[in-house]
Amino acid sequence: MAESTLFRAGLLAGRSIAVCGADEVGAGARCASLGARILRVGDEGAVDALIVDAASPLRALGGGLDGLRAAVDGAWDAVRAVATERWMEEGTGGGAIVLIGPAPGDGTHAAGARAALESLARTLSIEWARFDITPTVVLPGDATTPEEIADTVAFLVSEAGAYYSGCVFTLGAVPS
Repeated sequence: MAESTLFRAGLLAGRSIAVCGADEVGAGARCASLGARILRVGDEGAVDALIVDAASPLRALGGGLDGLRAAVDGAWDAVRAVATERWMEEGTGGGAIVLIGPAPGDGTHAAGARAALESLARTLSIEWARFDITPTVVLPGDATTPEEIADTVAFLVSEAGAYYSGCVFTLGAVPS
């Protein structure tokens, strides 16, 4: 992965980030390069942020209806598990959720998965605001590079990204 000069070294030092899914774009590795401790969902310990690669199941299952179900259900299962087990206790301080959606060309049901993830992030931003949980979604374009996605995710799990909740970050060209 090409090193970006956009971020300062140590930007995510002291933060623990759980990663769910294949993380084909390398968002976990990018966050680790900025000082974050990377965990898998289910690992013990405090978690400051959750990254969910919801695009991988859709691609792995050929972009069809089974892939749509796996992507959306898998994202919800991971988000619910981390939020209820780690952030919904009084005084835990909440955390950031970043959902990574599929590109428009990732299959017949890519648009459905993108819409479902956007709806999930927007709805949870309202429902879970009282727990200081800030969900967002990154939706790449067909020509978006993995580095662009990983850098956007790194920004969203940083202190600066805490400002955003319920937002959709569409990268690259949007199909008309």
